[in-house]
Amino acid sequence: MEIINKVRHEMTGEIVDFSKVRKGAEIEAEKELTVLVVGGGGREHAIVDALSRSKRVSKIFAAPGNAGIAEQAECVPVKDTDVETLLAFAKENGVDLTVVGPEAALAAGIVDRFQEEGLKIFGPTKAATRIESSKAFAKGLMKKYGIPTAEYEVFCDYQSAMDYVKSQSLPIVLKYDGLAAGKGVVIAETVDEAEGALKDMLLNDKFGHGEVVVEEHLTGPEFSFMCFVSGDRVYPMVMAQDHKRAFDGDKGPNTGGMGTYSPLPFITKEDEEYAYNHIMCATAHAMIAEGCPFCGVLYGGLMKTPKGIKVIEFNARFGDPETEVVLPRLKSDIAEVFMGVVKGTDFQLEWDERAAMGIVLASKGYPGDYQKGFPIEGIEDVDGTVYHMGTAKKDGGFVTNGGRVLFVTVMADTLKEAREKANAEIAKIRCENLFHRTDIGWQAIK
Repeated sequence: MEIINKVRHEMTGEIVDFSKVRKGAEIEAEKELTVLVVGGGGREHAIVDALSRSKRVSKIFAAPGNAGIAEQAECVPVKDTDVETLLAFAKENGVDLTVVGPEAALAAGIVDRFQEEGLKIFGPTKAATRIESSKAFAKGLMKKYGIPTAEYEVFCDYQSAMDYVKSQSLPIVLKYDGLAAGKGVVIAETVDEAEGALKDMLLNDKFGHGEVVVEEHLTGPEFSFMCFVSGDRVYPMVMAQDHKRAFDGDKGPNTGGMGTYSPLPFITKEDEEYAYNHIMCATAHAMIAEGCPFCGVLYGGLMKTPKGIKVIEFNARFGDPETEVVLPRLKSDIAEVFMGVVKGTDFQLEWDERAAMGIVLASKGYPGDYQKGFPIEGIEDVDGTVYHMGTAKKDGGFVTNGGRVLFVTVMADTLKEAREKANAEIAKIRCENLFHRTDIGWQAIK
């Protein structure tokens, strides 16, 4: 099994063992924590579930939460971007720590406001969140500090962008410079596809009014490398691989993710060390140099290309659905991890060596138009963890209430066993309007 425990720090040459990382000073004993989790999807359910296992946590609120989260936390009907209402709630209810899930809340400046009021909050500031909210900022940062990524240009003018596309080889990647709920990236196979995408992004303002990053198309397996970052301290999590296409065989349209697994057999120890030193640590130091130090989860969407590992994108928070297989493997108390990041104190990361496999159950029609309100039965029969992504309660039972509806995670000694078990457990869930992929992990399971 691949476990990210030991890496060589590029600057010091020191071997850092993250399974037994030096604490420096013991985390002082504190009162039990009241925690507020901001968000309401599968990622937030995984965070709430991990917090529910913490010996430090006595009370969990979730805003807005969802029907599944409500079984482990008290849900509060406040939108995740309603910063002032969330701030008032945290003050009034004695919240000791707030954990931010969605990128929209981070881009809205929730961390800055909470910090201004002296409240502890896990997540990067609005300035640091630009590493996700502005692809142009992220690409410029990587270019300036020599962090490996695809060649690119940035455009705000449609015709200039089209002229550039026509001068490049196809396929080519077009990225809207802003938050687009995971749908602002197009891999154009033809000039006509590029033309349509650029019209959407620059003329029709499909995602808002902004720039477009046009970059070379890289090839190789993609993977997700998330790290807890507190300034210059970078603590690696186990890696995962997401599957974006809707159907088996990587067919169909791109989605927000249809399943994921961990660990990754195709990533070597040398790959881990390179990604840790030259990408994740280098980026953390670059953010400090730019005057916007990062605090929270830095997500590296990476690709193992024939010319080495390169960055596809950065996110400023836990990935979704990667979180739903990474956090189940975390044996450490996540409340101590969150507090360690916020306070700048060292902590331990210990990982379960078993494989984790997670599969999304989505509404038929997703990522396009779909219907809601279909009854779901059999969730309680599943031998595994079921995270709710888009459900609602009706007449005492669960019904579908989103595109991605449920996420089933199982653990086993091998990835093959985990996938077999996951597919068997999913068969226990009965709903006439759900579909799922059966081949998650195909690049690792032979």
